Amino acid sequence: MKAVAVVGPKNSGKTTLVLELARTFKARGLTVSAAKFSHSGFDWAETDTAKYAEICDVVAGLSPSEAFVQWTRHRFLPDLLPLLTSDVLIVEGGKPLGFLPRILCLRGDLSDGTDWLSPELAIATQGEQTLPGIPAPATVGELADLAFARGFFLPGMDCGTCGRPDCRTLATEIVRGAVGPEACLAMRNSIAVDINGAPLGMKPFVEDIISAAIREMIRTLKGYAPGKATITLDV
Repeated sequence: MKAVAVVGPKNSGKTTLVLELARTFKARGLTVSAAKFSHSGFDWAETDTAKYAEICDVVAGLSPSEAFVQWTRHRFLPDLLPLLTSDVLIVEGGKPLGFLPRILCLRGDLSDGTDWLSPELAIATQGEQTLPGIPAPATVGELADLAFARGFFLPGMDCGTCGRPDCRTLATEIVRGAVGPEACLAMRNSIAVDINGAPLGMKPFVEDIISAAIREMIRTLKGYAPGKATITLDV
C-alpha cells in the first residue's frame, strides 16, 4: 500500500486536496482509502467525511475519544490498516504521525513558522509558500504521481530493530532518500503475517516466539519436509 499524509493548519485546504488526490487515483483505476483525524470527535453526517465517502472505497476516522468502524475508544492508525484494503491510503491530519510521509498544505496562518508541521517528513508542498529542497508540483496529477512513487507506511512500533531509535527517524531517512522502506526490518521477518493483505510488523522476540511454535507444530504433521510453508488462517 502506498500512503501519504496531508498536513497543514486549519483552513489550509487539506480536505480539498485529499478529495482531488482521491479522484485522481480513482480515475487511474486504483482503490483509495481516506482517514481523517479530528480533535472533537465525529458526527456521522460530518461534511468532510461524507465527501470522502462519495469518492473513496473506505473511509476511517480517528479522534481522542472514538474511531470509525464503530469502535468507542481511541485506536491508532496501524490498528485500522487491515480494514483499509486499497492501493492508496490518504490521511488528513495526524501531525504526530512519524511513520509515513506527508504533503504540507502551506496556506492559512503560518505565523508560527513551519517546523511544527515536521517538514523533514514532507515529500511535497502545496499552497502559497514553498520550502527549500521540497518539491511543489504544479498540478494534482503530478502530486499524485509523486505520492504514489514515494508513499510508504511503517508499522509505528518504534521497536529499534532497524538500528534507529524510532520509526520517525527511519521515515525521515526514507524521505531524504538515504534508505528505502525495506530498511524497516520489522516488516521483513522470516515469518510474514498480513490481515486482508495489510502486512503486520513484528518485533524480533515476537517473531521468534511465533516462528518457533509453528515450526515445532508443523514438524509433527504427516508429510512434513523442510522448506517454505504457507499457512492461511481466518482470524
